[in-house]
Amino acid sequence: MTLTEAIQRLQSSLAHMYDKRESENIARLVLEKVTDSSRMEMILNRHRPLTAIEVQTFTGFEQELRRQRPVQYVLGEAWFAGMPFYVDEHVLIPRPETEELVEWMVAEFSQSANPLKVLDIGTGSGCIAIALKKKWPHAEVIGIDVSEGALAVAQKNAAALHFDVPFSIVDFLSPQQRDKLPQVNLIVSNPPYIAEKERSAMAQHVVGFEPAQALFVSNDDPLIFYRAIAEFANNKLMRDGRIFMEISENAGEACAGLFEKAGWKVVLKKDLQDRDRMLMAWRQVF
Repeated sequence: MTLTEAIQRLQSSLAHMYDKRESENIARLVLEKVTDSSRMEMILNRHRPLTAIEVQTFTGFEQELRRQRPVQYVLGEAWFAGMPFYVDEHVLIPRPETEELVEWMVAEFSQSANPLKVLDIGTGSGCIAIALKKKWPHAEVIGIDVSEGALAVAQKNAAALHFDVPFSIVDFLSPQQRDKLPQVNLIVSNPPYIAEKERSAMAQHVVGFEPAQALFVSNDDPLIFYRAIAEFANNKLMRDGRIFMEISENAGEACAGLFEKAGWKVVLKKDLQDRDRMLMAWRQVF
Protein backbone atom coordinates (compact mmCIF):
# COMPACT_ATOMS: atom_id res chain seq x y z
CA MET A 1 0.00 0.00 0.00
CA THR A 2 1.48 3.33 -1.10
CA LEU A 3 1.00 6.69 0.59
CA THR A 4 -1.56 7.71 -2.03
CA GLU A 5 -3.47 4.45 -1.64
CA ALA A 6 -3.50 4.80 2.14
CA ILE A 7 -4.91 8.33 1.92
CA GLN A 8 -7.58 7.20 -0.52
CA ARG A 9 -8.49 4.22 1.66
CA LEU A 10 -8.86 6.36 4.77
CA GLN A 11 -10.88 8.99 2.95
CA SER A 12 -13.25 6.25 1.81
CA SER A 13 -13.53 4.91 5.36
CA LEU A 14 -14.48 8.35 6.68
CA ALA A 15 -16.75 9.45 3.83
CA HIS A 16 -19.96 8.66 5.74
CA MET A 17 -18.88 10.74 8.75
CA TYR A 18 -17.18 13.81 7.29
CA ASP A 19 -17.42 15.91 4.14
CA LYS A 20 -14.83 15.41 1.41
CA ARG A 21 -12.56 18.26 2.50
CA GLU A 22 -12.48 17.23 6.15
CA SER A 23 -11.96 13.54 5.44
CA GLU A 24 -9.08 14.41 3.11
CA ASN A 25 -7.50 16.65 5.75
CA ILE A 26 -7.84 13.94 8.42
CA ALA A 27 -6.30 11.36 6.08
CA ARG A 28 -3.30 13.56 5.39
CA LEU A 29 -2.80 14.34 9.09
CA VAL A 30 -2.81 10.62 9.85
CA LEU A 31 -0.30 9.77 7.14
CA GLU A 32 1.97 12.63 8.18
CA LYS A 33 2.02 11.14 11.67
CA VAL A 34 2.39 7.54 10.50
CA THR A 35 5.31 8.30 8.20
CA ASP A 36 6.78 11.20 10.20
CA SER A 37 6.75 13.24 6.99
CA SER A 38 5.85 16.79 6.06
CA ARG A 39 3.05 17.41 3.58
CA MET A 40 5.57 18.29 0.89
CA GLU A 41 7.56 15.09 1.55
CA MET A 42 4.36 13.08 1.21
CA ILE A 43 3.62 14.68 -2.14
CA LEU A 44 7.13 13.98 -3.41
CA ASN A 45 7.04 10.38 -2.13
CA ARG A 46 3.37 9.62 -2.80
CA HIS A 47 4.18 6.34 -4.54
CA ARG A 48 6.37 5.02 -1.71
CA PRO A 49 5.03 1.82 -0.14
CA LEU A 50 4.35 1.90 3.59
CA THR A 51 6.57 -0.29 5.72
CA ALA A 52 5.06 -3.14 7.72
CA ILE A 53 5.23 -1.08 10.93
CA GLU A 54 3.63 1.92 9.21
CA VAL A 55 0.80 -0.27 7.91
CA GLN A 56 0.20 -1.63 11.41
CA THR A 57 0.10 1.89 12.90
CA PHE A 58 -2.11 3.17 10.07
CA THR A 59 -4.58 0.31 10.53
CA GLY A 60 -4.85 1.01 14.26
CA PHE A 61 -5.53 4.70 13.63
CA GLU A 62 -8.08 3.83 10.94
CA GLN A 63 -10.01 1.59 13.33
CA GLU A 64 -10.18 4.32 15.98
CA LEU A 65 -11.31 6.91 13.46
CA ARG A 66 -14.04 4.64 12.12
CA ARG A 67 -15.65 4.59 15.54
CA GLN A 68 -15.74 8.41 15.32
CA ARG A 69 -12.95 9.13 17.77
CA PRO A 70 -11.61 12.59 16.84
CA VAL A 71 -8.34 12.56 14.94
CA GLN A 72 -6.69 14.81 17.53
CA TYR A 73 -7.29 12.21 20.24
CA VAL A 74 -6.23 9.39 17.92
CA LEU A 75 -2.94 11.12 17.17
CA GLY A 76 -2.59 12.62 20.66
CA GLU A 77 -1.91 16.02 19.16
CA ALA A 78 -3.61 19.29 18.25
CA TRP A 79 -1.86 22.40 16.96
CA PHE A 80 -2.61 25.74 18.61
CA ALA A 81 -0.79 29.08 18.27
CA GLY A 82 1.89 27.36 16.21
CA MET A 83 2.59 24.73 18.87
CA PRO A 84 1.75 21.02 19.15
CA PHE A 85 -0.39 20.29 22.23
CA TYR A 86 -0.96 16.83 23.63
CA VAL A 87 -4.70 16.13 23.97
CA ASP A 88 -6.81 13.25 25.16
CA GLU A 89 -10.38 12.73 26.35
CA HIS A 90 -9.75 14.69 29.55
CA VAL A 91 -9.65 17.98 27.63
CA LEU A 92 -11.48 19.78 24.86
CA ILE A 93 -9.80 19.85 21.47
CA PRO A 94 -8.42 23.38 20.87
CA ARG A 95 -10.40 25.15 18.18
CA PRO A 96 -9.68 28.01 15.75
CA GLU A 97 -12.07 30.44 17.49
CA THR A 98 -10.14 29.98 20.74
CA GLU A 99 -6.96 30.92 18.91
CA GLU A 100 -8.82 34.00 17.62
CA LEU A 101 -9.63 34.86 21.25
CA VAL A 102 -5.94 34.74 22.17
CA GLU A 103 -5.02 36.94 19.21
CA TRP A 104 -7.71 39.45 20.18
CA MET A 105 -6.46 39.57 23.75
CA VAL A 106 -2.89 40.26 22.68
CA ALA A 107 -4.05 42.98 20.29
CA GLU A 108 -6.34 44.69 22.83
CA PHE A 109 -4.61 44.37 26.17
CA SER A 110 -1.57 46.51 26.84
CA GLN A 111 1.27 45.19 28.99
CA SER A 112 1.51 48.56 30.71
CA ALA A 113 0.42 46.91 33.96
CA ASN A 114 3.48 45.87 35.92
CA PRO A 115 3.60 43.04 36.72
CA LEU A 116 1.03 41.51 34.39
CA LYS A 117 -0.94 38.71 36.04
CA VAL A 118 -3.27 36.49 33.99
CA LEU A 119 -5.82 33.92 35.16
CA ASP A 120 -7.09 31.26 32.74
CA ILE A 121 -10.33 29.80 34.13
CA GLY A 122 -11.08 26.25 32.94
CA THR A 123 -7.66 25.85 31.35
CA GLY A 124 -8.18 22.32 29.95
CA SER A 125 -5.14 21.45 27.84
CA GLY A 126 -3.50 24.71 28.91
CA CYS A 127 -3.52 25.99 25.33
CA ILE A 128 -4.70 29.53 26.18
CA ALA A 129 -2.41 29.95 29.19
CA ILE A 130 0.65 28.60 27.38
CA ALA A 131 -0.06 30.61 24.21
CA LEU A 132 -0.29 33.79 26.33
CA LYS A 133 2.95 32.94 28.13
CA LYS A 134 4.58 32.59 24.71
CA LYS A 135 3.25 36.02 23.70
CA TRP A 136 4.01 37.63 27.08
CA PRO A 137 7.14 35.90 28.46
CA HIS A 138 7.38 38.19 31.48
CA ALA A 139 3.74 37.84 32.51
CA GLU A 140 2.63 35.66 35.41
CA VAL A 141 0.10 33.29 33.84
CA ILE A 142 -1.77 30.73 35.91
CA GLY A 143 -4.37 28.16 34.88
CA ILE A 144 -7.09 26.54 36.95
CA ASP A 145 -9.47 23.68 36.30
CA VAL A 146 -11.81 21.46 38.29
CA SER A 147 -10.56 18.32 36.50
CA GLU A 148 -7.44 16.52 37.71
CA GLY A 149 -7.19 14.78 34.35
CA ALA A 150 -7.23 18.10 32.51
CA LEU A 151 -4.56 19.58 34.76
CA ALA A 152 -2.32 16.56 34.15
CA VAL A 153 -2.60 17.26 30.41
CA ALA A 154 -1.93 20.99 30.90
CA GLN A 155 1.13 20.28 33.03
CA LYS A 156 2.41 17.82 30.45
CA ASN A 157 2.05 20.46 27.73
CA ALA A 158 3.77 23.18 29.75
CA ALA A 159 6.71 20.85 30.40
CA ALA A 160 6.96 19.62 26.81
CA LEU A 161 6.78 23.14 25.39
CA HIS A 162 9.14 24.56 28.05
CA PHE A 163 6.87 27.22 29.55
CA ASP A 164 6.66 28.02 33.25
CA VAL A 165 2.90 28.07 33.78
CA PRO A 166 1.54 26.80 37.12
CA PHE A 167 -1.77 24.94 37.13
CA SER A 168 -3.99 24.13 40.09
CA ILE A 169 -7.29 22.44 40.94
CA VAL A 170 -10.06 24.94 41.65
CA ASP A 171 -13.82 24.53 41.48
CA PHE A 172 -14.57 28.02 40.19
CA LEU A 173 -18.28 27.69 40.95
CA SER A 174 -17.39 27.45 44.64
CA PRO A 175 -17.26 31.00 46.09
CA GLN A 176 -14.99 29.77 48.87
CA GLN A 177 -12.46 28.34 46.41
CA ARG A 178 -12.42 31.24 43.97
CA ASP A 179 -12.05 33.76 46.81
CA LYS A 180 -8.63 32.24 47.48
CA LEU A 181 -7.39 33.13 43.99
CA PRO A 182 -5.10 36.17 43.58
CA GLN A 183 -5.89 39.55 42.08
CA VAL A 184 -5.10 39.71 38.36
CA ASN A 185 -4.97 42.17 35.49
CA LEU A 186 -6.50 39.83 32.97
CA ILE A 187 -9.13 37.11 33.19
CA VAL A 188 -9.65 34.73 30.30
CA SER A 189 -12.00 31.79 29.99
CA ASN A 190 -13.55 29.36 27.56
CA PRO A 191 -16.07 27.97 30.06
CA PRO A 192 -18.79 25.35 29.61
CA TYR A 193 -21.76 27.05 27.95
CA ILE A 194 -23.77 24.49 25.97
CA ALA A 195 -27.17 23.75 27.51
CA GLU A 196 -27.85 20.07 28.18
CA LYS A 197 -30.90 20.23 25.90
CA GLU A 198 -28.59 20.84 22.93
CA ARG A 199 -26.64 17.61 23.46
CA SER A 200 -28.85 15.48 21.19
CA ALA A 201 -28.27 17.76 18.20
CA MET A 202 -24.47 17.63 18.43
CA ALA A 203 -22.11 15.44 16.43
CA GLN A 204 -21.22 12.05 17.90
CA HIS A 205 -17.49 12.68 17.59
CA VAL A 206 -17.98 15.60 20.01
CA VAL A 207 -20.46 14.30 22.59
CA GLY A 208 -19.10 10.77 22.47
CA PHE A 209 -15.50 11.69 23.29
CA GLU A 210 -14.95 15.26 24.49
CA PRO A 211 -15.43 15.80 28.26
CA ALA A 212 -19.04 16.64 29.09
CA GLN A 213 -17.92 18.58 32.16
CA ALA A 214 -16.11 21.05 29.89
CA LEU A 215 -19.01 21.36 27.44
CA PHE A 216 -22.37 21.34 29.17
CA VAL A 217 -24.26 23.40 31.72
CA SER A 218 -27.74 23.10 33.17
CA ASN A 219 -30.71 24.11 31.04
CA ASP A 220 -31.88 26.16 34.02
CA ASP A 221 -28.79 28.38 34.17
CA PRO A 222 -26.65 28.24 31.01
CA LEU A 223 -24.80 31.45 31.99
CA ILE A 224 -23.72 30.16 35.39
CA PHE A 225 -19.99 30.43 34.65
CA TYR A 226 -20.26 33.95 33.22
CA ARG A 227 -22.12 35.08 36.32
CA ALA A 228 -19.41 33.55 38.52
CA ILE A 229 -16.70 35.27 36.46
CA ALA A 230 -18.45 38.64 36.81
CA GLU A 231 -18.76 38.19 40.59
CA PHE A 232 -15.10 37.15 40.86
CA ALA A 233 -13.93 40.08 38.73
CA ASN A 234 -15.76 42.56 40.97
CA ASN A 235 -13.30 41.69 43.74
CA LYS A 236 -10.20 40.33 42.02
CA LEU A 237 -9.73 42.23 38.74
CA MET A 238 -7.23 45.05 39.12
CA ARG A 239 -7.80 48.63 37.97
CA ASP A 240 -7.74 48.84 34.15
CA GLY A 241 -8.04 45.05 33.95
CA ARG A 242 -10.08 43.20 31.35
CA ILE A 243 -12.06 40.01 30.92
CA PHE A 244 -11.96 38.00 27.69
CA MET A 245 -14.30 35.05 27.18
CA GLU A 246 -15.46 32.66 24.54
CA ILE A 247 -19.25 32.50 24.28
CA SER A 248 -21.97 30.57 22.50
CA GLU A 249 -22.91 32.07 19.17
CA ASN A 250 -26.54 32.12 20.36
CA ALA A 251 -25.84 33.81 23.69
CA GLY A 252 -24.06 37.02 22.73
CA GLU A 253 -26.83 39.38 23.79
CA ALA A 254 -27.54 37.42 26.96
CA CYS A 255 -23.89 37.41 28.03
CA ALA A 256 -23.46 41.07 27.18
CA GLY A 257 -26.62 41.92 29.10
CA LEU A 258 -25.41 40.06 32.17
CA PHE A 259 -22.21 42.12 32.34
CA GLU A 260 -23.82 45.41 31.36
CA LYS A 261 -26.44 45.03 34.08
CA ALA A 262 -23.59 44.60 36.58
CA GLY A 263 -21.99 47.84 35.37
CA TRP A 264 -19.41 46.51 32.92
CA LYS A 265 -18.56 47.90 29.50
CA VAL A 266 -18.84 45.18 26.88
CA VAL A 267 -17.67 44.49 23.33
CA LEU A 268 -18.82 41.46 21.36
CA LYS A 269 -16.55 40.15 18.61
CA LYS A 270 -17.39 37.87 15.72
CA ASP A 271 -15.17 34.99 14.66
CA LEU A 272 -14.04 34.33 11.09
CA GLN A 273 -17.38 32.61 10.45
CA ASP A 274 -19.20 35.87 11.29
CA ARG A 275 -20.65 34.53 14.54
CA ASP A 276 -20.67 36.29 17.92
CA ARG A 277 -18.15 34.06 19.71
CA MET A 278 -16.07 36.35 21.95
CA LEU A 279 -16.72 38.96 24.61
CA MET A 280 -14.51 41.56 26.26
CA ALA A 281 -15.58 43.35 29.43
CA TRP A 282 -14.00 46.06 31.57
CA ARG A 283 -14.87 48.64 34.19
CA GLN A 284 -15.02 52.31 33.25
CA VAL A 285 -12.19 54.03 35.13
CA PHE A 286 -12.57 57.69 36.10
